[in-house]
Amino acid sequence: MSNLERYQKVFIESFETDESTLKDLKYQDIPQWDSVGHMSMIAMLEEEFDIMLEMDDIIDFSSFEKGKETLGKYGIDFND
Repeated sequence: MSNLERYQKVFIESFETDESTLKDLKYQDIPQWDSVGHMSMIAMLEEEFDIMLEMDDIIDFSSFEKGKETLGKYGIDFND
């Protein structure tokens, strides 16, 4: 499974959504992505990619696309 597929899987499971909505998805666009859902999704990402996000990165993680950029800082490549 590619990193992108793993990343998408976390979003789909966290927010009970489907792949077609992910590209434009932003924090609080859907009821599931509230502060509690955000922290749950962060925990799932940290476990999935075996990383520990810094607090500033957790706060700045404001969209699906921004998240890919953030994870890139931790060596997660989405071009595989």
